[in-house]
Amino acid sequence: MRKCTIICCFVLSCFYSYAQVTETPNSNTEQQLENVTENNEDLETEDDSYLQQMIQFQKDPVNINTADELQLRELIVLTPIQIENLIIYRTVLGKLVNLLELQAVPGWNVRTIQKILPYITLGNGINILSDIGDRLKNGEHSILVRVTQTVERSKGFLLDSSAATNYYPGSPQKVLVRYKYVYKNLLQYGVVAEKDAGEEFFKGSQKQGFDYYSAHLFIRNLGIVKALAIGDFTVNMGQGLTQWQSLAFKKGPDILALKRQSAVLRPYNSAGEINFHRGLGITIGKDNWQATVFGSYRKIDANFVADTSQSNDEFISSLQTSGYHRTKSEVDDKGVQRQLAFGGNLAFRWRQLHVGLNAIQYQFKLPLVKDPQPYNLFAISGKNFGNYSADYSYTYRNLHFFGEAAMSSEQKFAFINGMMITVSNNVDMSFLYRNISRAYQSLYTNAFTESTYPTNEKGLFSGITIRPGSQWQVDAYVDMYKFPWLKFRVDAPTTGSDYFIQLTYKPNKQLEMYGRFKRESKAINYNPDEQVLNPLVYQPRQNMRLQVNYKINPQFTVRNRVELVWFDKRAGAASQGATIYADVLYKPMMKPFAANIRLQYFETDDYNSRLYAYESDVLYSFSIPVFYLKGYRYYFNINYDLTKKLTVWGRWAQTIYPDRTSVGSGLDEIKGKKKSEFKLQAIYKF
Repeated sequence: MRKCTIICCFVLSCFYSYAQVTETPNSNTEQQLENVTENNEDLETEDDSYLQQMIQFQKDPVNINTADELQLRELIVLTPIQIENLIIYRTVLGKLVNLLELQAVPGWNVRTIQKILPYITLGNGINILSDIGDRLKNGEHSILVRVTQTVERSKGFLLDSSAATNYYPGSPQKVLVRYKYVYKNLLQYGVVAEKDAGEEFFKGSQKQGFDYYSAHLFIRNLGIVKALAIGDFTVNMGQGLTQWQSLAFKKGPDILALKRQSAVLRPYNSAGEINFHRGLGITIGKDNWQATVFGSYRKIDANFVADTSQSNDEFISSLQTSGYHRTKSEVDDKGVQRQLAFGGNLAFRWRQLHVGLNAIQYQFKLPLVKDPQPYNLFAISGKNFGNYSADYSYTYRNLHFFGEAAMSSEQKFAFINGMMITVSNNVDMSFLYRNISRAYQSLYTNAFTESTYPTNEKGLFSGITIRPGSQWQVDAYVDMYKFPWLKFRVDAPTTGSDYFIQLTYKPNKQLEMYGRFKRESKAINYNPDEQVLNPLVYQPRQNMRLQVNYKINPQFTVRNRVELVWFDKRAGAASQGATIYADVLYKPMMKPFAANIRLQYFETDDYNSRLYAYESDVLYSFSIPVFYLKGYRYYFNINYDLTKKLTVWGRWAQTIYPDRTSVGSGLDEIKGKKKSEFKLQAIYKF
């Protein structure tokens, strides 16, 4: 550990002495995605809708002169105050003549304009009623094929199927096939098919071929029909207390990204098998009113229980979210629960005021009966369940207020209220208060909370961004919260805190450096055993990071990161860790190929001091592995445009643990000290 720390300090000093170092676009987004993975380590997502959406905006930029509030919100980059100021600017002074004119919009700064430029354009509005033929004929078709495989065979693939009852009967390849047709963000349809490693293919339990199929048709802005979804789609309402199925960020360096912003209905064509609806949804808008209704019926995975010692009733003990159907037990859980969901949203807008009413109701075939543990006292149970809420937002000059008040069918309440303030041209502030009952429960939600789901939490978040000059930016927040009831592995009501500060230096387009410090403290069971209740211990976790991004020339970019993490020894669980990596990205101008490579070293005392790092991947994909103990990792990506229509990607990644004799656990255990993965992808457009 000492050797690793010395190396990190040496590289830190090298960074400071390096005169020219570079820019990494979307560094805040990378941090946000790392936070999502760290806080949801049991929920590995395969939802790439966010990446698809932003890449589509690059191909078909939003017309900044005609875009309404909803279209501007879909860009995600802009805050509500910036959106409102742009609309007022257009109303008073007319359409923008040049994109450089955005500098005159109140609340817009150079960093905002740089982030949004790839996704916007100037031009004339589209005549929606006259372009129906264009929608059907002039869009882009694409077919994506992706194959992923871990080279080393894990225990699940090596077991003798004639003797073992628990093994992986399928092939070790993970396969994704996706067909999609898109026209200018107005018409989209397609199908997705996927199998995970270990799942059978056209045999055994998967005689129909792939384990997962998805299809969708989505239409936008067809007269008063603002959105029409047929097949698979997601629903996003309010501030995430009632329903939010799309990607949403929580705490991070962008302190103004705490408000949920999205259209109610969005198309879904990702490989994730959990967080979406399947059925029909429609949004109709007229003048200041907009209404959405939707209905969905799905078979979902669950743990089925029958013939218990207490009764002969059949019930579901928990819903499964892994999406894996490899072993016999996983296959037995597939689709055993039936879920009917229906609901809607009614929204009214008058000038800077927005008010909405939201509702969703679930009906299940089999009742939910959770394990009778103390922390499950208020868990969802029974066959019927619902959530209902009202949300609002209001902008007054440089102030923006927003919030949601929700109630479950058990008449338990949850509240979120937030405020954003543009104090001056170089200072922004944000505040968010949440008060969520210990008995408030919901499904498929993602509110701004410390916990993964909005339940059993009270807290106050305060953030500030200061730009003391054009080259410097300071982002900081404090979040104080408490959990009034027990949680999993936390056998008492507890409190917690989170402190964060980040200093960013960006003197030009070539260089960006940021250093951050984060400290958080939560309680967890200490030496948990078979007791009904366990004593608690607080684990103060501190993290320091320095990252440098430098664009050497138009072809080469380098990125470096050093990160340290440690627990306070007073917690009785002292642990520390560090990682260091270096990236080189190569993208020659006017050439059909690009490549990047990373070399990384990590060393931690145990899993408690684990670290996460965003990794570049093939198009529409990203990786955020967890790093703990001692090891080395490297990967390289390459892509090549074989023709104007066909592009291929290749990726190789390997992690080496010099002090271990096996990697992983259970059926995923690999004998040896390394784990290697390759990925191949091709996209054909026509």
